[in-house]
Amino acid sequence: MFSFFKKKPQAVVTPSAPEAAPAATPEAAPQQRQSWLSRLKAGLRKTGASISSVFTGAQIDDALYEDLETALLMADTGVKATSHLLEDLKRRVKASGTTDPAAVKGLLVDALTELLAPLQKPLEIGRFKPTVIMVAGVNGAGKTTSIGKLTRHLSGSGASVLLAAADTFRAAAREQLGVWADRNTVDIISQDGGDPAAVAFDAVSAGKARGRDVVLVDTAGRLPTQQHLMEELRKIKRVVQKTGPLTPSSGDAPADAGLPPHEVLLVIDGNTGQNALHQVKAFDDALGLTGLIVTKLDGTAKGGVLAAIARERPVPVYFIGVGEKLEDLETFSAREFAQALLS
Repeated sequence: MFSFFKKKPQAVVTPSAPEAAPAATPEAAPQQRQSWLSRLKAGLRKTGASISSVFTGAQIDDALYEDLETALLMADTGVKATSHLLEDLKRRVKASGTTDPAAVKGLLVDALTELLAPLQKPLEIGRFKPTVIMVAGVNGAGKTTSIGKLTRHLSGSGASVLLAAADTFRAAAREQLGVWADRNTVDIISQDGGDPAAVAFDAVSAGKARGRDVVLVDTAGRLPTQQHLMEELRKIKRVVQKTGPLTPSSGDAPADAGLPPHEVLLVIDGNTGQNALHQVKAFDDALGLTGLIVTKLDGTAKGGVLAAIARERPVPVYFIGVGEKLEDLETFSAREFAQALLS
């Protein structure tokens, strides 16, 4: 099994090729992670500054908790998650017996880490061949760029990747995905116009025939309120399933075991706050999401939305991004995120 970084939540890859791409050296991996954490802290500074300022007072009292409640709500943590965090924090303060407001911040890190823990899950590659990943998102969320970055991660871990340009609605979408295919030196299946579901079907069939480890299917960006376009996503999923199971099923496995897509990911913009939560709920209801990629966390004042997602619709967060560079997409860690948010 290959993984991106040791002792961190990982996208786990089982490459089919006998010679996998070289992994990062033990010395380089911690340095890369520390560089990433520095960028994450900088990106979440706007969100964390207003929350951290609450703990500069002289005593722990009702005013502190009221200010903290306001700061959390302003960070788009949401009413349910905010109430949960406040109750948990008060319990921790009482149990610890602390009288230092600065120490309360550390307890909040622990409470937030525990709340976010259900979102921390690795993306596993290798159980199915190919593993078919369908990627959705609203216009402007950074979906196609995230696919390019994800391709880089998977290829770097030894997996062979095939891209499917199933966004046939936007004129430049195929060309944009083609640029990422060139940068990552991977094949791409595309058509001039045509039916998105047909492109996805052809790509999965090609991935199976060529022995690829992963097929990444790009789809057209759309708002969850655009029901006719949401139906197009459901159609893509149904048509892809017609390629049949991509791995033998055990005797006690359900009839649809191995049917693609094996992962349905939603890319959300971290700057959109509570609207991102609404998107998660709508796309999850329509498609049955298996994971999230959260982008554009650099400079956001609404980073608390991950707490809202954890409380109300805990779909795993496989990756988070804080910039446009290939290396600015990384695996999600609940504690690292909590520490960066309140640093």
